[in-house]
Amino acid sequence: MKLSIYSFKKVLFEGEAELLTCNTEIGVITILNNHQALISMLARGTARVVDSNKKEHFFEVNSGFLEVKKGNKVRCLVD
Repeated sequence: MKLSIYSFKKVLFEGEAELLTCNTEIGVITILNNHQALISMLARGTARVVDSNKKEHFFEVNSGFLEVKKGNKVRCLVD
């Protein structure tokens, strides 16, 4: 999937990813390729990304939004 994670000041991650795991207001969620469309609020925690090279990336999140769109595109705006 094409994943973009933005903070208010910079781009934290932009590229191909195999999965994204993050905390939402209703619990932990993992987004995989071709996930159903979704919009959710993010909660405090650590977001974990596994990129297409199997490398893990971790991002601290205080709050934000997650959007999963058709076409295998995922965007996060985080604080």
